Amino acid sequence: MELETVGRYSFIVGVLLAIVTAFLGAEYSEAVAIILVILGIIIGFLNITEKEVYNFLIAAIALLLTGAAGLDKLPAVGQYIGPILTNISTLVAPAAVIVALKAVYALGKER
Repeated sequence: MELETVGRYSFIVGVLLAIVTAFLGAEYSEAVAIILVILGIIIGFLNITEKEVYNFLIAAIALLLTGAAGLDKLPAVGQYIGPILTNISTLVAPAAVIVALKAVYALGKER
């Protein structure tokens, strides 16, 4: 299996895990967070190409800000949206750190 395929499947599994486990409650949150962080690291290393860096980082910033927006306070749907966005933020944050570090390294290497 190619590394790009591993990155793609890591993203799909991470998003599905983030959504499904948001409905399971807090007893799984620590284990799920560890899995999401590991998947995020894999995504950051394997899934984002050099030409996708800036678009990915902008999307990651938007997702991280949305996750911190307090949407869990919305009536009826907030109890589901809040944990989903928190889990997705847990997946995206390590990927964003890896991609940002790769971008900074590439910028420094060019000079």
